Amino acid sequence: MTAARWPRPLCACLLLLALAAPATAAEDPDAARLRARLSVLQADPDLARGAGVELLQAQQAIASLEAARRSERPDSLYLAQRRVEIAEAMARAGAARAELSRLELQRSELLLEASRRETEKARREAERLRVQAQIRAEEVERLRLAAEAEAIARGEAEEALGKAAGRQTAQLSAARRKEAELARQEAELVSGKKLPASTFGSQGETFVLPGAAYASGKSALSGSGKDAAAALAAYLQIGKRTVRIRAWDADPKVAQARAAALREALAAAGVDKARIKAEGVRDPATSRRSAEVTIAP
Repeated sequence: MTAARWPRPLCACLLLLALAAPATAAEDPDAARLRARLSVLQADPDLARGAGVELLQAQQAIASLEAARRSERPDSLYLAQRRVEIAEAMARAGAARAELSRLELQRSELLLEASRRETEKARREAERLRVQAQIRAEEVERLRLAAEAEAIARGEAEEALGKAAGRQTAQLSAARRKEAELARQEAELVSGKKLPASTFGSQGETFVLPGAAYASGKSALSGSGKDAAAALAAYLQIGKRTVRIRAWDADPKVAQARAAALREALAAAGVDKARIKAEGVRDPATSRRSAEVTIAP
């Protein structure tokens, strides 16, 4: 059948479809450009993870742009561009936050590892000094026995022993204080809390909790008291020494309850309860002292 034999209305419809076909098939360059920008974000998991909702909104805005009428196109184009820019900004911000968190975690791990290494180094040094002290003590004893026949020689040997023992005791004390300081730093780093002040004596290291560790006339730990207990628990888990708790209050029942509350807080944080002895003292607490935690040497 030739074209001359086709009905005129049919020919007109075919002509209109032929003219409209290129316009339908043609891709919107603005939409294509915006989709390309979204594709860059979607191809990177780190970027896409931080802007899930914004990416969806941008895709919807681009779809609306493609379906918009000529009169609606400027507003649709503006909205689509803004949505894509927002998605890009949120993706970059999310990636930056993720990187910052990763770096902070890495820094904390490095600080913790450095603290552990310093603690181990101090422990080895203390052991070396202990062995040295034992060797020196044995040598001094041998000299004392050899010079026992003469009073003058025995006196000189005892004097030398006293000096050597004094120097060694000072060295051991300094090493133990260094080890305790490194353990304190590690405990504060692990718990995120600050340890109370401490002193060293013949019974060991003593931590003093101020009056603010308990509410006035109460046995329960305050917020600062719980923080101190958390730091002490982390410190006590570094070693396996015996712990003695003493708490003060004019009411003996409150004093005993305060000691028990601190003991329970340490046990709840991981310290072996069998290592802890708690006792109340019938004496008013002060602003500087409401409880003491003594760690045996």
